Amino acid sequence: MCGILAVLGCADWSQAKRARVLACSRRLKHRGPDWSGLFQCESNFLAQQRLSIVSPLSGDQPLYNKDRTVVVVANGEIYNHKKIRKQFAAKHAFTTGSDCEVIIPLYEEYGENFVNMLDGVFSFVLFDTRNKTYMAARDAVGVNPLYIGWGSDGSVWISSEMKALHEDCPKFELFPPGHLYSSAAAGFRRWYNPEWFLEHVPATPYQPRVLREAFEKAVIKRLMTDVPFGVLLSGGLDSSLVASVTKRHLVETEAAEKFGTELHSFVVGLEGSPDLKAAREVADYLGTIHHEFHFTVQDGIDAIEEVIYHNETYDVTTIRASTPMFLMARKIKALGVKMVLSGEGSDELLGGYLYFHFAPNKEEFHKETCRKVKALHQYDCLRANKATSAWGLEVRVPFLDKEFIEVAMSMDPEWKLYDPDLGRMEKWVLRKAFDVEEEPYLPKHILYRQKEQFSDGVGYNWIDGLKAFTEQQVTDEMMKNAAEEYPYNTPINKEAYYYRMIFERLYPQDSARETVPWGPSIACSTPAAIEWVAQWKASNDPSGRLIASHNDSSAAGPAAHTEDVGHTSCKGIVNGVVTANGNGHINGVVPNGKTNGILG
Repeated sequence: MCGILAVLGCADWSQAKRARVLACSRRLKHRGPDWSGLFQCESNFLAQQRLSIVSPLSGDQPLYNKDRTVVVVANGEIYNHKKIRKQFAAKHAFTTGSDCEVIIPLYEEYGENFVNMLDGVFSFVLFDTRNKTYMAARDAVGVNPLYIGWGSDGSVWISSEMKALHEDCPKFELFPPGHLYSSAAAGFRRWYNPEWFLEHVPATPYQPRVLREAFEKAVIKRLMTDVPFGVLLSGGLDSSLVASVTKRHLVETEAAEKFGTELHSFVVGLEGSPDLKAAREVADYLGTIHHEFHFTVQDGIDAIEEVIYHNETYDVTTIRASTPMFLMARKIKALGVKMVLSGEGSDELLGGYLYFHFAPNKEEFHKETCRKVKALHQYDCLRANKATSAWGLEVRVPFLDKEFIEVAMSMDPEWKLYDPDLGRMEKWVLRKAFDVEEEPYLPKHILYRQKEQFSDGVGYNWIDGLKAFTEQQVTDEMMKNAAEEYPYNTPINKEAYYYRMIFERLYPQDSARETVPWGPSIACSTPAAIEWVAQWKASNDPSGRLIASHNDSSAAGPAAHTEDVGHTSCKGIVNGVVTANGNGHINGVVPNGKTNGILG
């Protein structure tokens, strides 16, 4: 993971301006502590802060073609770079081992129409000195962050993070995933146009082997590394499958030749938290070298301002989940590890959140998964990327592999539906795909373990502690005047208000607050899914309630929790009804029209 900044078409290109660009670029140094570079061509600047994962002894940026007329700065991993290198071996003189260098021959061969040929995650800016044009692009679903802004002098600023441009651009916004920006065309166009983006309901039958092999390929290609790596392991389904597949195929990779076949796994939690116990069990089964990190509620509270600074959001759920991840990333980097694999994206693709139990039909289910995947760049992708890159640690997410997304989103959603009569729990299609008798990937009780939201899994006292702390920091009078103080995305509770105060101090611009999503949500749903249940629309708590949905509910555990959140709360059901296994009724409403809400 790296940090890039491009400032293009400045009115001033003096040494003072160059110094300003360098100063702004250094705000991204946490993303790339290994090297920095700056290219200038008259009024155009391209800067990069590098985290070296592939070819650390070469590949410093900016990258150039042979006569240095085409220049690129990139933050990304191009997993098919070796194939592309072979394609252009006779035409292009490669000068580095960087996987991102293949962007240059692709541009020289196809102009701007090459981005869909890249298999990986990326954000990049390319400048052509011959005609003074430039283009920028972001990966399919926005795994890597990117922002675009406009200076008062007419310049265009493009940056990995908002902090490098927010003071210099009166207007800025998120660079949309799956798009490219062209100076020649003077605007955006979408390069990623999958069939699922239109939200048409697919009809491809469920094929367990196809789904399993697509995921295994996604994991294997992400083992492309020249530095030590590991896996994040919470003990839940998604991270456990990532760890299992990595462990199984590691011996076949070049990484094994460099670092051996031992796999390191990492988990974070409060003392006695569910994730610590579950992760240890999976680690013992897989035989990983397991590292368990503990934190206290006070550790988390003390880190919140840094988390908001790095994550550039005031979304409550994102901050809750980011804080333990932020603390863990620092510990991992201290061990000399620079890259980890993680399990983000599965719940969005496969309808893993418990509110999906109440989808009225497969059409609505599929449309909601489409909406969730489209919004990932503002939630889980943002959290996973920024909370770890704060310490120069790269996270790779195989569930968001472009080919795996295609397989998962092309499946007839009938197979994804929660159906207790058929013994199908959430994400049954994934569980079933890896439920093999010979050489099992995971024990069955782990394979069929119900989802635990990350901010809950690290320890239930974490949420209680945050609420108690923010209750002391924000007065009732402040809440009474919340709409006047924050008319845009008004905080609805004290925790949200506290985070907003910090965000506004760090990023006071209108454009900054507009980059954060907001709106009614039930248990992590999009606003559209609230239409599924009439009582959800009538609720005085439009953002949902965090209610227990576990087999081991107890007064000391999540069953004791009912809480309002600032935007999304990704566990359990709503309106104060505690639901064993997440399958109870909501004011008489039964999931998917079933009369028996028992998981198989």
